[in-house]
Amino acid sequence: MQRRDFLTLTGLGLGGMLLPSYFGRAIAAEELVTTMEPALKKRLADAALDAARQAGASYSDVRIGRYLRQFVVTREDKVQNVVNTESTGVGIRALVNGTWGFAATSRLDPDSVAAAARQAAAIAQANSRTQTTRVQMAPTRGVGEVSWRTPIRKNAMEVPIKEKVDLLLDVNAAALAAGASFVNSTIFLVNEQKYFASTEGSYIDQDVHRIWTPMQVTAIDKDSGKFRTRAGLSSPMGMGYEYLDADPADRIELPGGAVVYRNSYDLRADAVAAARHAQEKLAAPSVRPGRYDLVLDPTHTWLTIHESVGHPLELDRVLGYEANFAGTSFATLDKREEGFQYASDIVTLFADKTQPGSLGAVGYDDEGIRTKRWDLVKDGVLVNYMATRDEVHILGEEESHGCSYADSWSSVQFMRMANVSLAPGRTPLTPAELIKDVENGVYIIGNGSFSIDQQRYNAQFGGQLFYEIKNGEVTRMIEDVAYQIRTPEFWNACSAICDERDYRLGGSFFDGKGQPSQVSAVSHGSATARFDGVNVINTARSLG
Repeated sequence: MQRRDFLTLTGLGLGGMLLPSYFGRAIAAEELVTTMEPALKKRLADAALDAARQAGASYSDVRIGRYLRQFVVTREDKVQNVVNTESTGVGIRALVNGTWGFAATSRLDPDSVAAAARQAAAIAQANSRTQTTRVQMAPTRGVGEVSWRTPIRKNAMEVPIKEKVDLLLDVNAAALAAGASFVNSTIFLVNEQKYFASTEGSYIDQDVHRIWTPMQVTAIDKDSGKFRTRAGLSSPMGMGYEYLDADPADRIELPGGAVVYRNSYDLRADAVAAARHAQEKLAAPSVRPGRYDLVLDPTHTWLTIHESVGHPLELDRVLGYEANFAGTSFATLDKREEGFQYASDIVTLFADKTQPGSLGAVGYDDEGIRTKRWDLVKDGVLVNYMATRDEVHILGEEESHGCSYADSWSSVQFMRMANVSLAPGRTPLTPAELIKDVENGVYIIGNGSFSIDQQRYNAQFGGQLFYEIKNGEVTRMIEDVAYQIRTPEFWNACSAICDERDYRLGGSFFDGKGQPSQVSAVSHGSATARFDGVNVINTARSLG
């Protein structure tokens, strides 16, 4: 679990109402399925745009947002928390003299949004007196009135809380019966109802749904006091409640008995497996440090992609405009010009905000730009970055990548990572076939703790489950594993990638960036992949 995910989770458990402003006000569950009137949104948007123009804005956009969230948190046989929240309001950007201004209001009437628009224009006017470089917006045409919806089959907000509580308590009971000492399970739901309008003639209505079901199962050796934990292997997804209807056709059995699914999840079965794995960890031998060939499951690889590819290829980090949450980037613009070998020639890493089921899938970004797919690293070579509408001119491009996002109507939209994924291998290859060629390796399932430097260059990653590979066979579980990388060396050590049959999504539900901090949700797909000669350390060794 990432540090920022942990902080969010622990904050939710502190009595129920100690919620950051990001979550909004507490509401009744039945309010989670209501929507704003379309005519009201259009009227508010036009009032804001007209006021911005009259105040001197050459361009303005309006985001009317209703952000709904539900969290059901349990531990063993207890419900720790049920929280339903709503945050609704209007955020307005105005461009005056080539300079941005932003203002927001929670009052949903034409006079209030018009006042906020004038305030945004006034802020832009004031900023322009000290701004030395004018904003350059990539050209785009207004799209008129359009809408986009996450293609869900079952709105999770409509499912009764009792049904969710019963599911989680049943899952906890199954884990305890299977030998767990403690178990926490949670359902997180998000629905973003977003309306975007601009002076270029776009009126875009979007309804975005996401779901996440994290779990922690702990086993304790009462004689020694030693304990081990295994987190759930679910992936947060841009789906509805149908995600929890495990589809046998999606089932993939991993070494050691872990079971995952491509586009669904069996929470109860994973809890039982997690209890068994946590007990096995207590008796597993510690890894011998050294260089190993790593076989990384997609439940693990997503975080390595996120930290060593996703963040360093955000253009604002590359340019030094952004340095929060682990700094800037080693992947500077000169490296693209030089054809920098970011990875081995079998590796293609791409950005994609259209992939069905992914956390970052939307029809349009928060600048009203239609989303798309593009390559970041092509056949191992660095070819592009992720950028917003006012950044792409730096790359010599005329079309925005559609990477703008704000986590609230009250936050200004800025550059956020798209879904960044490792393309599956082109040659038919299963995980079992890949493992057959590994003489001395470690198989890693699930993501764990990590650390990374201020340039996204040196890093260290743990995991959930580790298995020794000897002479082409997965042998025994081992423990205390972490591997160290230098980003380009690691990706150039990629020697095999399984084909699209094994391709799966992982992701982060609460990825932090910026100051003041904002969170976003982003997915990362891959198939099982092999990395040769990677340095593995033992995290349990004592010093001295």
